[in-house]
Amino acid sequence: MGIKKQSVTIMDVARVAGVSSKTVSRVLNNEPHVKSALRERVMHAVTSLNYHPNVNAQGLVRRRTYLIGLVYENPSPSYVVELQRGAIERLTGERYRLIVLPTSSVEENAEQIVPLLRAAAVDGVVLPPPACDSRIVLERLAAIHMPFTRVAPVLFPQIGPRVGMDDASAAREIADYVIGLGHRDIAIIKGDPTHRSTSERMRGYAAALSAADVRVRLDWIEDGLFTFASGQEAARRLLDRPDRPTAILAMNDDMAVGVTMMAREMGIEVPTELSVTGFDDSEISRITWPRITTVHQPVFEMTRDATDLLLAIMDGRPHPEELHHEHKLLIRQSTAPPPR
Repeated sequence: MGIKKQSVTIMDVARVAGVSSKTVSRVLNNEPHVKSALRERVMHAVTSLNYHPNVNAQGLVRRRTYLIGLVYENPSPSYVVELQRGAIERLTGERYRLIVLPTSSVEENAEQIVPLLRAAAVDGVVLPPPACDSRIVLERLAAIHMPFTRVAPVLFPQIGPRVGMDDASAAREIADYVIGLGHRDIAIIKGDPTHRSTSERMRGYAAALSAADVRVRLDWIEDGLFTFASGQEAARRLLDRPDRPTAILAMNDDMAVGVTMMAREMGIEVPTELSVTGFDDSEISRITWPRITTVHQPVFEMTRDATDLLLAIMDGRPHPEELHHEHKLLIRQSTAPPPR
């Protein structure tokens, strides 16, 4: 477009995006009440021009912006709230502010995430799943020396400080519990395939079923997307069968509630005719009825600690490379022995 990278200004971004410089500023500051289509147009211009604020220009900008980024892609509102709560809890009383940077798909938008972070002028970033497992994102951050920490990563354990939990062990424990109730006809609703936690939880379920000599039926494994709607649709397919399962293991709570709602629509009683489990211990698992048997994943605590690690890195203080949190099985009213 004839614009030299080193001379790109906010006016150039505004001209390419067809908006005012004030609108560009509002988008970069993540201000509310900006239409999503307008926001996308501005960020496309930012990415195509490789624009980012020049923090050394004319001595007008401080050494730090005191902004911390949180990049997330997760369709579960409860999960996202816990992420934000954890980061904000640690930043309370600090000079730093949290900038939330959502993306529709880390896999599809990986090349744009770091330019977005640079444009937002954050000092560092916390990466929950699946951004924490994106090689592109991690390599680009390392290349520009932007501090980052990772929440619940599965891949690349040698890269960056991380806070996590053993998803496979947690999934195995909840599957063991369902098997211990007497269930043998067990179906599974998987999560988003781009999230590595999906494969880890599947590994845990499979280990429990194999150890109990329970056959894993491929036709009883349904794909989901960690959303309520995907749980409903998967449940419809499973429960409409003449040989329907007596238990369904859903890989998160939103999908588990989708299962219980579909069962109710189809006249199937939970838990007397069908046991349902979730994962996460999100708010929806506690306010629905029957309340969902699930695994408590300490999202709040992990994000709080990841934010603490990030502050230590930026302040040059000693810090561990890895912190581990334990899960907890929570037995509630959505599970019971199978019908006779």
